[in-house]
Amino acid sequence: MTERFSKWDAAEHMRTLEDARLYVQACADEDPGDGSLIRAALNDVARSGNMAGLAREAGMSREGLYKALSASGNPTFATVVRITRALGLRLHIA
Repeated sequence: MTERFSKWDAAEHMRTLEDARLYVQACADEDPGDGSLIRAALNDVARSGNMAGLAREAGMSREGLYKALSASGNPTFATVVRITRALGLRLHIA
């Protein structure tokens, strides 16, 4: 008997802002130091909602948002701040 697996997508499991906050925090805690895991987490959170609305709220085009948060994306810190604010999240340095 062959087992079948499907790809797990975090975006399909975020229902609340608290889910998103906890997910991004966990990814920030585990990030290897290059921001790649934080970028990926923001991508998952963004995909869990309305990308066009988020892009508008962040002052970006939808295509620009997809590009910045893609696996090959390299968003500036200013872009990360705009996206986190548009998602209703806050950056906290401790």
